[in-house]
Amino acid sequence: MIHDALVVLGVFSILGHFKGVEIDSMFITALLTIIGFSVHDTIVVFDRIRENLGKFRTKDFEWVANYSIVETMRRSIATSTTVVITLTALFIFGGVSIKWFVFALLVGVISGTYSSIFNATPILIIWEDFIAKRVKKS
Repeated sequence: MIHDALVVLGVFSILGHFKGVEIDSMFITALLTIIGFSVHDTIVVFDRIRENLGKFRTKDFEWVANYSIVETMRRSIATSTTVVITLTALFIFGGVSIKWFVFALLVGVISGTYSSIFNATPILIIWEDFIAKRVKKS
């Protein structure tokens, strides 16, 4: 989630330096929307992991997490593709006043989809392994 906001902030920092793009209240609104979208996408994956932990009690956590990602991947990509198509249409046909807002959303949705699938779950696995080792020691 923070990753997505930082990616958008980095892109706009570069655009601001080379193209003179300014950060305004619409940019802040886009960042908050991106964080919300990313939270939702991550919750979907984590909820599937929670459900599958109950189904596959004999499997280890990494296997369940991977299986859950595979199960939710189609849904996440379909949702994000729909949003990207809509935002692309708005970027092309929309007015000048929303151009950079829509561009920020485009960058954020693409980054958010990537991070909710490929970043959040590996961090959860590392965290789970750390907790398991800590419990095992004591």
